[in-house]
Amino acid sequence: MPLDPFFRERLRTHRRYLAKKASTELTARFRSAPAAAPASAPGKKAATPLSPRERHRRAALNWDRMELRTAGTPGPDMQTSEHTIAVPGHPDVRVRVYRPATAQTPAPACLVIGGGAFRIGGIDYPTADASCRRRADRSGVVLVSVGYSLAPEHRYPTQIEQVHAAWTWLHAHADELGIDPSRIGLNGASAGGCLAASLTLMNRDRGTRQPELQILEVPVTDLTGRWIDLRATYALGVPAAIALRELRSVATTYLGDRRRAHDPYASPMRASSHADLPPAVILTAEYDPLRRDGATYAAKLRAAGVDASATRYLGVTHDTPLYVGALPAARRWEDEVVAALRRL
Repeated sequence: MPLDPFFRERLRTHRRYLAKKASTELTARFRSAPAAAPASAPGKKAATPLSPRERHRRAALNWDRMELRTAGTPGPDMQTSEHTIAVPGHPDVRVRVYRPATAQTPAPACLVIGGGAFRIGGIDYPTADASCRRRADRSGVVLVSVGYSLAPEHRYPTQIEQVHAAWTWLHAHADELGIDPSRIGLNGASAGGCLAASLTLMNRDRGTRQPELQILEVPVTDLTGRWIDLRATYALGVPAAIALRELRSVATTYLGDRRRAHDPYASPMRASSHADLPPAVILTAEYDPLRRDGATYAAKLRAAGVDASATRYLGVTHDTPLYVGALPAARRWEDEVVAALRRL
């Protein structure tokens, strides 16, 4: 199916941005000397320049704010609370609990793990917060969003251990949170989809209670790149070399040593067995190089006797769920996630 007009226009804008960025970088490379830094006001301490990583994260957060404002939908007000969970051998992890007014007592719940290539994103991003509010309100399910640490400052297996700690904490504190421990699900998107799928493997291996349902949105399930689908990037006019370089960059940033991509907790596709895992709802996008990661993982689950479905949304890209304010496919996508949450 042709790319949706909404994304065609955004792609043109992005290509202009990339061309301008390349021109600026080329010009800077041939300057004879760097420009002098502006002088500080007398008696005023000069500001510490941001690192490239900090600049990237600030730009990503500003982009996220703009996307919510121009093409997203804000979430409704509701009761929220924040908690900090100790993780033995790793940094503490913060979670935010969203309790909609329609929630029962005790209520079903779902642990939510967001995306961002393991290096940006988080529970404070406006689109992530709005999504939890909308989905909790529409489903009547208490959502618990995990603010796991980012790479490269914190690398694998920090994130999966934090997610597992949040999962066990949620069950241990179900009574005080007004949650029914027999009705807790799991939702992960993109990098968060990798962590969610890995969590089910870790739960099985450690004898931890499994979720009643796992909802995986555009998940990456194999960081070796074995299932990357370059036909999707080619259709967008993105050279294969750029797509492969990005995957290698994500894997290296998260893992440090890319050989760790063969570890099943890093790449759940590579587990020796997918038996005894929870039912799965997997959503993928036609113009996303991760589409085979999701579809093949669903096939692996079904071959192991797990109840798993996979839906590919046509004409859309990896970040479709953000655009519920402007894109019918994004609204239908959210409808499907809400319907899955209501199964809890």
